[in-house]
Amino acid sequence: MNGTYENETYDVVVVGGGAAGLSAALVLGRARNRALVVDAGEPRNAPSSHMQGYLSRDGMSPAEFLALGRDEIARYGVELVRDRVTDVTRDGDFTVVLDGGPAVRARRLIVATGLKDEMPDVPGVAERFGRDVLHCPFCHGWEVRDEPFGVLASSVMSVHQALMVSQWSKDVTLFLHRVAEAELSDQDLRRLAAAGVGVVSGEVAELVAEDDRLTGVRLADGSTHARSVVFVAPRPMPQTGLLERLGAEMNETPFGAYPVIDPTGLTTVPGVWAAGNAIGFAEQVVHAASGGYRAAAAIVGDLRMSDLDAAVDG
Repeated sequence: MNGTYENETYDVVVVGGGAAGLSAALVLGRARNRALVVDAGEPRNAPSSHMQGYLSRDGMSPAEFLALGRDEIARYGVELVRDRVTDVTRDGDFTVVLDGGPAVRARRLIVATGLKDEMPDVPGVAERFGRDVLHCPFCHGWEVRDEPFGVLASSVMSVHQALMVSQWSKDVTLFLHRVAEAELSDQDLRRLAAAGVGVVSGEVAELVAEDDRLTGVRLADGSTHARSVVFVAPRPMPQTGLLERLGAEMNETPFGAYPVIDPTGLTTVPGVWAAGNAIGFAEQVVHAASGGYRAAAAIVGDLRMSDLDAAVDG
């Protein structure tokens, strides 16, 4: 971004150029609103070679999906800059401070900053994440169906993950890792048995790979269990610092703090909407795109009524 942007005022600045941000930008551009997308270029699904469950885009790579989205918004005059928003202040309109350039002004704001996944601290997990170390069976289950699955427990909630992935494979082993078997309820054990899920106690030392393919799970006692896929539960880290600085009310959940929003994504801060993984850890690409659309449509109406009311009062 160069100095010609300094103090320029946009109808809307969209913070985040993933599925939610680009979807919002498309709606805004088609509605003839002047919009700027600020994209730090750090999509959550970057490690994945494909995305699934998005009608007509099933199997497309995330990078291709975003490239097509950027081309689409450009057709409608939406500007996009690769930068990071470091701060937002408000004095009527919003002043959006960028890391690599001057501040810009915005009448409305969409925060679509997503989240980051913090991997379990087991050697091999982070390195193989998105390939044969996975987190979501709806995203990847079909592609690895019927292979020997492992589930690396991070808490007793991993029992639910093991039960769910047994929909895609009948060969599932739950590695309790640092979870004691005594922490599992009788109902947990009965369900695991009914699903045919094996349970292995003991801390996991590392994931084993040969020829760049996962082959097993090695325990601290030296024993190795052959597995070709391992499901994990990363710790979601919401990127909601901007919302917090603006004073948005947050809702604490077991998966992080997310903004309180209305059905359109409007936060408790007037003029500020949120969409995508900025509103919840389980938002898939299709949900994020839908949320961006809803937020943008609401903003188009909000700006239009605001301008008409100003004309009437003026």
